[in-house]
Amino acid sequence: MPLQTLKPSIHGVGESLLSVKQRAFLLPKQWRSIPAEKNRCDLRITVARGGNGVDGFGGKYGEVSRRNGVGMKDVDMATLGNLCVDIVLDVPSLPPARKDEKFAYMERLEASPPDKKHWEAGGNCNLAIAAARLGLHCASLGHVGDEIYGHFLLDVLREEGIDFVDMNENIESICRESISYQTLLCWVLVDPFQKHGFCSRADFSDEPMFNWMRELSAKAKIAIQLSKILFCNGYAFDEFSSDIIISALCCAIDMGTAVFFDPGPRARTLLLGLPQQQRALELFLRHSDVLLFTADEAESLTGITNPIQAGQELLKKGAHTTWVIIKMGGKGSILITNSSIICAPAFKVNVVDTVGCGDSFTAAIGYGFLHDISPVSTLILANAVGAATATGCGAGRNVADIDKVSKLLSQSNLNEDDNFWRDLISENLENPDILLVSRVETINGQHKDGVIRLPIQHALYEILPKLNTVCDRKVTQV
Repeated sequence: MPLQTLKPSIHGVGESLLSVKQRAFLLPKQWRSIPAEKNRCDLRITVARGGNGVDGFGGKYGEVSRRNGVGMKDVDMATLGNLCVDIVLDVPSLPPARKDEKFAYMERLEASPPDKKHWEAGGNCNLAIAAARLGLHCASLGHVGDEIYGHFLLDVLREEGIDFVDMNENIESICRESISYQTLLCWVLVDPFQKHGFCSRADFSDEPMFNWMRELSAKAKIAIQLSKILFCNGYAFDEFSSDIIISALCCAIDMGTAVFFDPGPRARTLLLGLPQQQRALELFLRHSDVLLFTADEAESLTGITNPIQAGQELLKKGAHTTWVIIKMGGKGSILITNSSIICAPAFKVNVVDTVGCGDSFTAAIGYGFLHDISPVSTLILANAVGAATATGCGAGRNVADIDKVSKLLSQSNLNEDDNFWRDLISENLENPDILLVSRVETINGQHKDGVIRLPIQHALYEILPKLNTVCDRKVTQV
């Protein structure tokens, strides 16, 4: 169905009826590639003092990049590591909690490889596929083995139009048959109550899975140089040493590449981890352009239970952080900037599977960040993409497509839990500009309880034409 037929009924409120403050929230924030030495000069000192020998400011790669300039960036988003194959199985009960019993459980699963119908691309493939379906040019940086699972993963990426960059340049020194070289598998186990359990070999290793990888490869550095965004999450630490991950961060900064970081469930593990992991976490929190957390993850890093206040604390500590985003699951999400707080309720959908929803959400944040879309419209789009993914079974190739996202936006069926948002916002009324997205049409920016309410229809004026353009481009390519 052509997207033009999905235009919502948004003619009830005219643009002229928006207040000055409401209009301000709809102004786009243009993405810019910012010279590193002007904005993050303190990282040069931090890296040098660490004495870990990674390439960063002052290293050969940094000097060459500053001398030759950043150059053209033709990749929209590159993901760092976390490439795996999900094996999705229905099980009578989730694996046991004890580590030794859980490991034995996983070995029994591995002893009889399941049918290929249970395989799916997982990890950062979810984000890359969702971003590619929004029209972004994506590259996945990482390692996959030369076996059936690795071949499957590469085929999926190729079919979705995603580039793959192998971060290993010393293949001959590694035994291809060793487990540490093979593609990482993640067992996604679903019990009769639709509860999920996850296990992989990374859960049982004290060392990163690819600890034979000693440094960031030249191919990876070039890919980061050519990318507008580098995305990294906490699972990268399961695969690579902290030195390699810090090196990727420094490379991105040298090259004027924006950094997105989502520590995920590894937030507390990194906070309490080895000194080098703690240092890597500190550097990412300080030097990322966009930070993404769940409310629990933000609390674990700050000790602050109120997600808005926790986000503000993380924003305050960031040297160059533009957006801090708090994901609130079925309630919605919050985007915090230096000048405003934006709250967007989630969309009401029939939830089938939540795997991949956060990855899809992040893909849309990247799309808005790069395409001159206002923060409020970006947040609404991200909620829609995440919700659309929740209506399907599993992630990977099952993440949302653009038609499903457009239908959700057009219906604008928000989960408006007024009591939840009222209680949350009431603790933050000292902030001058708090915006809450609503289906309710307001005249001249009527405020209630000190909160600016913005009808979602006005954000759709901005979002839907962008999606129409993506759809038209895809049709032309076909």
